[in-house]
This record gives sequence, C-alpha cells and structure tokens, in this order.
Amino acid sequence: MISQAHEPDAGSDEDLAEGNVNGRMCIVTRQSGSPDELIRFVAGPDGSVVPDLKRQLPGRGCWVTAERALVEKAIAKKLFARALKTDVKAGPDLLEMLDRLMTQQVTGMMTMARKAGQFISGAMKVDAAVRSGQALAVFHATDAAADGVRKLDQARKAWALGTGADEIPSFKLFTGAEMDELMGQNAFIHACALAGQAGEGVVKRAKMLERYRHGEKAPADIGAARTERQ
Repeated sequence: MISQAHEPDAGSDEDLAEGNVNGRMCIVTRQSGSPDELIRFVAGPDGSVVPDLKRQLPGRGCWVTAERALVEKAIAKKLFARALKTDVKAGPDLLEMLDRLMTQQVTGMMTMARKAGQFISGAMKVDAAVRSGQALAVFHATDAAADGVRKLDQARKAWALGTGADEIPSFKLFTGAEMDELMGQNAFIHACALAGQAGEGVVKRAKMLERYRHGEKAPADIGAARTERQ
C-alpha cells in the first residue's frame, strides 16, 4: 500500500497566521486556512518567486489561496516582495507553471493510486463502483462522449437519491490527448478514485487544481476545459 503521509512542512514560524498556530494566512485575502487550501511560495536564489507545492523548501515562505485570480493579484500588487521581505519578482510563466505543476501532481497521484488498486478506468467498472458506493470521485476526459458522461451522471444521481448521501463529485480536468502525453498507457476516458489513502490523495489534488483554474465557487462537476488564457 502506498503511504500518503502528510508532506513535511518546512515553513518558518513567519509563515503562520497570527493567532492561529495551525493555519496559514493568504497574503491577498488576509484569511487563514489549512495548507491544503493554499500554495506556499519562497524566494529563489535568482530572485524569482518559486512555488513550493510540497511545502518542503527551507526559509521564509508566504501563502496564497489556491486560485489563479488571487495569484495574479499577488503579482500585480507586488505582494510577494512585501511578504518575503526581499526583492523578488514573479516570472512571466508563474501562472502557467503552477497549472503545470499541479497537473503533474494530479496525474502522478492517479498513476500511484492505480498501482495501489485505488484508481480504476473503463465506463462499466466506474458505473459499478459508483452504484456500489466505492467511488470517491469520478473523472472524465474533457472530450469524452456526452452519452458516456450522461450514463455515469445518472449513476451518481441514483446513488445519491438511494442513500441520501451527497452526490459523488465529478471532474473534467484534461483532454484525452493531454492525458496520453502525461500518463501514457494509464490515460483514460472515464475513471474513478476509490476509498483509501492514495484515492483520497487523487481527489485532494484534483480539487486544488480545479479551484486554481475556476475559483472557489466552481462546482466539482463544472466540466469546463481549460480556458484559452490557460
């Protein structure tokens, strides 16, 4: 079984939100939150702003809520230099870099979860997992056939109505071509994460990537492909 222990946090005491030793404060919203809701940044040796998604890099860090619009605001208002107390600059590719790094985290975790038996693909297998309550979340390629998505949506709704539980979330994060490039033979059209530490890791990272792209209010089954600016 794959161990998914929480990543070590190398942040200094200066990363902590005032009055909340267990939280971090977003330098844009000035609201505290858990590390899983924010992205940590540090100053690189070349004076650039470096994202620290694994929260392992040493030194002073600062945090931004995991939304592209808020990272854009931090760049525009030069908040990174103020928070890190050094003359750092965000490179022109920082926003795309973050999307790319989070994409790699999601697809890498999917591959690990598959090896642990906690990520399966194929419409029939996914349908069975949803209807049996084993699925934590469903994933579709953004260019998946509408009929296949509709059938699995029906399974999700049937499970929720039959049990009174919340509907299993659904994500559309990557095209089939993107997955072929990122995951090779592990690419899929329809898939789902199953209960277990690795499966939970997939869902956690998928939620962060979706929030980064679409904001906090976006539903988990928004189904939108990456916007043109991304």
